[in-house]
Amino acid sequence: MVGKQLQKLVGDLKSKLKKPLKSKKPYDKMDKTESMRVEIKSRKARKLISEMLKIADSPAGHRSYAF
Repeated sequence: MVGKQLQKLVGDLKSKLKKPLKSKKPYDKMDKTESMRVEIKSRKARKLISEMLKIADSPAGHRSYAF
């Protein structure tokens, strides 16, 4: 008797958890505008510059090369 009630409870919980996943509507993917592309490139450039400055300023990362 207890086993059947437990199975019913588990089944009800599973069905309640699965419902929200099915009701989600897919979204339309937005194309990037030119200003968004410029912003992304400038963020990447700023990040690269800051990484290079950290390497250049650190004593362990500074090496002199003889060409």
